[in-house]
Amino acid sequence: MLDKTSVSSAATKPARTLAEFAAGLKFEDIPAPVLHRAELLILDALGCGLASNAYGFADVAVAGATALGGEGTCSVIGRDVRLPVRDAALANGMLIHGLDFDDTHLNSIIHATAACLPCALTFGESRGIDGKTLLVAYAAGMETAIRVGAAVKGGFHHAGFHATGLVAHFSSAVVAARILGLSADGIVAAQGIAASTASGVQVFLEEGAWTKRMHPGWAAVAGITAAVLAQQGFKAPTRPYEGRFGFFDTHIQHSPAPIDLNAELTSLGKVWELAETAIKPYPVCHFIHGCADAAIELHAGVNPADIASVEAYLPRDTMPIVAEPAAAKTRPTNEYEAKFSAQFVIATCLIKGAFGLADLMPAALADPVVLDLTQRVTCAVDPDSAFPTFFSGGVRVTLKDGRSFFRHIRVNSGAGERALDEAAVSKKFRASATLSIPLVQAERIREAVLKLETHSATEIAALLRSTTSQSIRRAKL
Repeated sequence: MLDKTSVSSAATKPARTLAEFAAGLKFEDIPAPVLHRAELLILDALGCGLASNAYGFADVAVAGATALGGEGTCSVIGRDVRLPVRDAALANGMLIHGLDFDDTHLNSIIHATAACLPCALTFGESRGIDGKTLLVAYAAGMETAIRVGAAVKGGFHHAGFHATGLVAHFSSAVVAARILGLSADGIVAAQGIAASTASGVQVFLEEGAWTKRMHPGWAAVAGITAAVLAQQGFKAPTRPYEGRFGFFDTHIQHSPAPIDLNAELTSLGKVWELAETAIKPYPVCHFIHGCADAAIELHAGVNPADIASVEAYLPRDTMPIVAEPAAAKTRPTNEYEAKFSAQFVIATCLIKGAFGLADLMPAALADPVVLDLTQRVTCAVDPDSAFPTFFSGGVRVTLKDGRSFFRHIRVNSGAGERALDEAAVSKKFRASATLSIPLVQAERIREAVLKLETHSATEIAALLRSTTSQSIRRAKL
């Protein structure tokens, strides 16, 4: 059994605490409900990865990854190309996170599965691991990413970093090191090396650039590199998080709140934060989901033609990302800008009563009715927000005759007691996957992932490969 005493004590060096947890973790230590939730999170992420193949950026991303090293032995989600392990991990990370439809751990404000699965799946395939080993490595990585993210209390975003793009380097290093079977010393070293690669700036927000899509895949590349270097005895820092000029010192230089990673680690092995990860019902920035829920609830009672103005209420800390500058957010020029525009998303939800992948296609982005209403949406700070526990949001609609309607959502759909169950996740997976592969193949993948402990990484990777995704994509676009 996992020695919970050693990992629950407040160790001097958090990298050591995480390493001892990861090195000692066994499949039998993970409760059955947590394992089931892990499989649902993985299923959802793979559906997002498959869906990405229906979009043009995926062709460019995979072409770039292929140009780096040519042919290899590792699979790419929804493709028939095989690449060297690190190039395949890069491609798979870009596909999983490419639509921003993958899961989020709300308190940590990270895309948790995207921070762990590209490495677990691809490096696992390269090493021929079984499903139990994959799940253990994935779980160790998830707990690492989530707790490192939670320690800074939103500080990465305030400093201009994409939090997932940072913590994924450490979680990928832990995942890869666990797959290699490294000792606690080796896993400490892998984290120490990862501290020198962790990056991911949010400048993509200015232009709807694609670099955010790259962050989890690049972290998987770095994590694999760090673990293999550690395996070979590469000397690394032992205090990568809290050391002088370490990760927290350099990336959050003026934090208004104390950063105490050790405090986040006291429950390792007892509380499974991965089980609290929220699966998205909408393919937009998770910060907007509470407002999207509110707008959808208002849809049936208002005629869009009668709307004079709309005011959206969002968590204060999210405003610079999804609501500002208003001049840019009310005029999104591409699908990536649109999914980070609270104004566009709320207008769409008020008009259509829903928001799906189709609402990010070119025709939807050019819809004059939606764009007209987008211009009339203003955003303000939500005084009743439960952020970051939940991504709350409210919407007030004022009609031309003076009547006003208001909805406020404290717990956004997909989170907390509103978490998507197996049926809902399966429905989302089918809808996502069949954008690029046939339904029969999607069903085989779904059945295998929901029994992942009985399948090898090689078997799962083989099911994900496809020679039909390109023809289906061309037919749909």
